[in-house]
Amino acid sequence: MMKNSLSASGRDATGHPSGAAYTQRAFDRAPTRSEARALVQELAGQSCLAAPVNPDGPLVIYGAGNFGRMALDFLKDVGVEAVMVVDAKADQIRRTHDWSGIDLRTPDEVPEQLKSDALLALSVVTSPVLPLLESLQQQGWKHCVPFYDVAESFRPKHPLSNGWFSRPLTVGDINEIGECLDAWADDCSRAHHLMFLAWRLARHEWYFDGVTVDNANRFFIDEVLGAMKPDEVFLDGGAHHGSVSAAFLAASGPESRIVAFEPDTANADCFAAWCANQPEQVRARIELRRVALDSVSRDRQFHGGLGYMSQLTGHGPAHVVTDTVDAAKLDPGFIKLHLEGGELDALRGSLATFTRSRPIIAVTIYHNADGIWRTARWMRKNLMYYTLLMRTHSWCGTGAVLYAIPDERKLIS
Repeated sequence: MMKNSLSASGRDATGHPSGAAYTQRAFDRAPTRSEARALVQELAGQSCLAAPVNPDGPLVIYGAGNFGRMALDFLKDVGVEAVMVVDAKADQIRRTHDWSGIDLRTPDEVPEQLKSDALLALSVVTSPVLPLLESLQQQGWKHCVPFYDVAESFRPKHPLSNGWFSRPLTVGDINEIGECLDAWADDCSRAHHLMFLAWRLARHEWYFDGVTVDNANRFFIDEVLGAMKPDEVFLDGGAHHGSVSAAFLAASGPESRIVAFEPDTANADCFAAWCANQPEQVRARIELRRVALDSVSRDRQFHGGLGYMSQLTGHGPAHVVTDTVDAAKLDPGFIKLHLEGGELDALRGSLATFTRSRPIIAVTIYHNADGIWRTARWMRKNLMYYTLLMRTHSWCGTGAVLYAIPDERKLIS
């Protein structure tokens, strides 16, 4: 390791139907403030050679995990059929209920002709993309892209927004990003921010030695666990089916409570069913509110029935009346917001609660360009004596979470 400057290595691989190169760059450690600012200047001059990909032939999904299942649901919603799903563990899962009726195969069961003709959409974000692209190309696949690049070609027909491409940075953007990089409490956050930016700006995959991408601890990193109180009140914004609430129960004490907000009817029903299956003493500590969080209470369009992907959107076929965290009149000690792009609005409607209760805050920032710097700037400007951290918990520019921990709570354990 070089003590006074970052050492980096890189390589390119072509996996995009248009021949665009995905670039890998590895650094020997996390960057300092000045090094992080210099790397942003480098990124600002990069051109993004990738683009949204509209499948015009056979489409194959690679990956039979939760993401692969979501990808199939998405394709059904937009009227596209995947001819096959490929997964190394196909033999173990093809007869399970979730995959009934789907042509699920191991890589060596795929016809060579299909590898030449089909577009293969990678539905995996738990590991780096570039090594997987290279491996699939070596297996004979000619056209491979991340699934979110496919999904991006169907907006605004469908609101899924994880595959967005950033516009080129302006001088103002660079200055704002630099302020964010300076404000992070550790070099690890600076590394995660740069990894996020590299993908969103140029579809580059960056790695920093000692900086891990861990989806198992999303919302519950060590710094959060160390600041939690045993009797915490947890506000679960975007509660979905209850997986994050369940993780909170496992990490908190028997006096803790949950107030969950979930506007999607099907998701809220699943959350209610999960709650009903808890022991009586646990059920008594959980409250579900079927409400969409926002900056103010107002009528907004909503696209529901999409599972993970349900959200407030200008193209939604239904209407809901939103509300704010402040109007909920709660005193939470921990607030998590995962709202498919509505996080900054929800933060604006939470300021009085933040000031009064000074909770731990965990906010997803990867659903739109607010995550580049706007959300972090809002937190810096409006939260006094908070420590700000950033972590990416998955690849392809996804899973990025901003954490804010009150300075007076950092020593709680």
